[in-house]
Amino acid sequence: MFLLKGLIIYLPLNFYVCLRIRKLFANTKYKNIFTVLFIITVLYFPLTEFLSHSSTLGGSWVKYLLVPSYYSLPFLLYLFLLVLLSDIVIWISRKITILGPETMNSHHFRISRLCILFVVPLIIIIIGAMNNNYIRVSQYAIEVPRKTSEINRLRIAFAADFHLREATNTKILQEVVTKINSLNPDVLLICGDVLEGDRHSEETYRFEELFRQIKTKYGVFAVPGNHEMHGGGKRDFFINSDITLLEDKVQLIDRAFYLVGRNDGHGSQRKSLDELLIHIQDSLPVILLDHRPIDIDRVSKSIVDIQLSGHTHNGQLFPINFIVRKLYELSWGYMKKNHTHFFVTSGLQTWGPRIRTAGVSEIGMINVFFRDSNLP
Repeated sequence: MFLLKGLIIYLPLNFYVCLRIRKLFANTKYKNIFTVLFIITVLYFPLTEFLSHSSTLGGSWVKYLLVPSYYSLPFLLYLFLLVLLSDIVIWISRKITILGPETMNSHHFRISRLCILFVVPLIIIIIGAMNNNYIRVSQYAIEVPRKTSEINRLRIAFAADFHLREATNTKILQEVVTKINSLNPDVLLICGDVLEGDRHSEETYRFEELFRQIKTKYGVFAVPGNHEMHGGGKRDFFINSDITLLEDKVQLIDRAFYLVGRNDGHGSQRKSLDELLIHIQDSLPVILLDHRPIDIDRVSKSIVDIQLSGHTHNGQLFPINFIVRKLYELSWGYMKKNHTHFFVTSGLQTWGPRIRTAGVSEIGMINVFFRDSNLP
């Protein structure tokens, strides 16, 4: 259903691109060659995506087609934006007669436009891939009421959206594990979307080995994301990775603070916030993990001191990040509302193409200082 809805927008936009670029080819032969290649490029992703979800037509071979197909999406996105921008510039030029008809219809001008339209998206993709592969550490420091907790400080490493799949290079996760251990955190909190697809490959077992290398004082905890709702064997993966999965559960950590983990709200039933908090006395700090940064207003009026989320990727691709900002009160970064501190990470990896032209690949590091409530 999601694929069908997307095609309603995807196909007309690419039809517009095809028509506009065809006009730049003077030779009918080249015009037809472009049209065939463009149609193949446009249909590549939806067809492979359909096959990957088909129980009868799909198979393990599809993954070798699916991963390259992801990269057609940013290419087509930036091709569309450049064609649109080009049309606007040409229209303005005609209105104020910057360029005459002879210049705009010349062979040299057409070739120059074609080069720009096809080369610039490729450059953007290369830069986006480099940006995605550079993992940063985002540092934060906050104060939270101590209540009756006996600890003075808590070092929280948090991450989300690993999107690990068979095609993921284990070196990426190895780098993540090394960076996390170098931060010497007291606890690692993971806000969903760790694994994509079914747990059945040798690579997945290697991921489990790497997660077991993470060293913290209190352990590693996670909540499921929307991608954990698809495919089998996910709970076994978390168990074998020494990750405690909190599915609508509350856990008291060393009598120092509470961890509350919510099920993802996408396509699944989950307990209300009140149901989860009802048995928690407001005597210790409360940290809430929710894959999606939703219910912010409701959470800010509860006993929750800190909420950690992911999911948004900060839009992943420019200019989609501006749309995501309108969808969420906090789409990336930090915000304090009432007494509650909210953090949303843009994630470690991306959905689909390993390209990021909006936001960064990051691990969050929060230094929480517990203060006495009676202090100013």
